[in-house]
Amino acid sequence: MDTDVVTPSEQVLIFDTTLRDGEQSPGCSMNTDEKLAVAQQLERLGVDVIEAGFPVASRGDFEAVQRIASEIRGTRIAALARCVRADIDIAAQALKGAARPRIHTFLATSDIHLAFKLKMSRHDALRAASECVAHARALCDDVEFSPEDATRSDPDFLCEVLQAAVDSGATTLNIPDTVGYTMPVEYGNLIRKIRETVKGENLVISAHCHNDLGMALANSLAGVAAGVRQVECTINGIGERAGNAALEEFVMAMHVRPDVYPFACGIDRSQIYAASQLLSRTLGFNVQPNKAIVGRNAFAHEAGIHQHGVLSNPLCYEIMTPESVGMSNDRIVLGKHSGRHALMHRFTELGLNVAGDELDALYTRFTHLADRKKKVYDQDLISMVITHRGPMGNSPNLMAAQ
Repeated sequence: MDTDVVTPSEQVLIFDTTLRDGEQSPGCSMNTDEKLAVAQQLERLGVDVIEAGFPVASRGDFEAVQRIASEIRGTRIAALARCVRADIDIAAQALKGAARPRIHTFLATSDIHLAFKLKMSRHDALRAASECVAHARALCDDVEFSPEDATRSDPDFLCEVLQAAVDSGATTLNIPDTVGYTMPVEYGNLIRKIRETVKGENLVISAHCHNDLGMALANSLAGVAAGVRQVECTINGIGERAGNAALEEFVMAMHVRPDVYPFACGIDRSQIYAASQLLSRTLGFNVQPNKAIVGRNAFAHEAGIHQHGVLSNPLCYEIMTPESVGMSNDRIVLGKHSGRHALMHRFTELGLNVAGDELDALYTRFTHLADRKKKVYDQDLISMVITHRGPMGNSPNLMAAQ
């Protein structure tokens, strides 16, 4: 039987780690009120799991997890803990008020991490994973286990640790590409090996991919194709170093290409842009203009040929609409590459009846102005028409536009 064959009814869960892994990105720290506001937007967005923080890291992190757990009632709330009993106890305490709590515990399994960071043998790591997952399960019915640096771990030892975690009560196995090292074909093959080797009832395999080589989204999608049914991601792709898989990119990739990824997803796509903007305002910096899905240029067209095509039929150059992610439909940016069709379209939107020779003359003026300015604004266009028409040009249409 081909384990990669799926049915359209299968669900991919969205595990958002903006408030934990995302906040670990330099410059992305948030206070408790800010974290709660983001968590509330994530609930509106429809994520399945919110990883609210790492309670043992600081008093502030503990309080943020505790408050989010008590106030967010419809979404599962996760807290991260190392495979250390004291960490797990603190995570459980922070989650005490949660309607749907999850303890997410992790332990490195790669030889380089075991030898140089943990100074632990494979045997000791196997025992620690088993004992700590069992302890977490005694405190919480929903336990997720992550073998840190999984993609650089020995695959056979990795599967041995994962099986021990399942036998001790883990319900979700998260496979992190911690340093963004793996390639999509490798990640897909690793997921297949895990699914074939590790046995458990109602077990969910999860992907957590970093973007150090620009592969976070591709690896996450490769994981889904191989059997992953939870994807860990962040708004705007924030996270350690080069960041995590961007939630908005993953969700829209599945939405635009259901022929390749025929899976259900509970995200309200109309809330994507609002989530991106809220996070940007909270952190104090914007995504790059050409950022997929949520960048200000993601649906903007300046080249004349493109503008003509979009005005004739948006499908000529757009595979999704800005409205589908909650963005306004102001697609046309007037600049030096714009053509007559875009200029006439904007004049019409401004209530200005411009055509024929007048359009030609105004287009010449427009191109001269656009050579001097990066963007031509509506007031520039109105002033241009007033200047061209002179005192007798104060028509009802022109006056209405002003």
